[in-house]
Amino acid sequence: MTHIDAATWQALCQHAQDAFPDECCGAILTRAGRAEVRRIDNIQNAMHAKDPETYPRDASTAYFMQPKQLLAVIQDADSGTAELTAFYHSHPNHEAYFSAEDKRQAMFGDEPSYPEAVYLVVSIYDRQVRRIKAFQWDEAQKDFVETELHAETG
Repeated sequence: MTHIDAATWQALCQHAQDAFPDECCGAILTRAGRAEVRRIDNIQNAMHAKDPETYPRDASTAYFMQPKQLLAVIQDADSGTAELTAFYHSHPNHEAYFSAEDKRQAMFGDEPSYPEAVYLVVSIYDRQVRRIKAFQWDEAQKDFVETELHAETG
């Protein structure tokens, strides 16, 4: 089961609302027992504009995490000063599900890049968050499966 405190829930909802109608993306680190939401810029529109053949979707249906910001999150986790708890992104005007594209981004070859991390998907319609779902790697199924999410919503 994944637990999200009220401040984290609010931060995820606010990020999804701020980015709407585009997808938001980011990570959650745990440092000294406290969750830290780290927004990462979605540069999908820039990637699409530069190379629409390789990046056919825009930011309303896809995300591409700004590499330096993502690297900073990974470095914090690798240094041992924080634990990488989760990655998150939103699905504007769509339900919260773990898509084939989400899985592709979470994998390194046939293995998950961060098997211990939870992947949160925020469903947001017209700037109103409907739900957040959690997905985690299941080694037996070799896939990401929905896991129970307990959230303090304020």
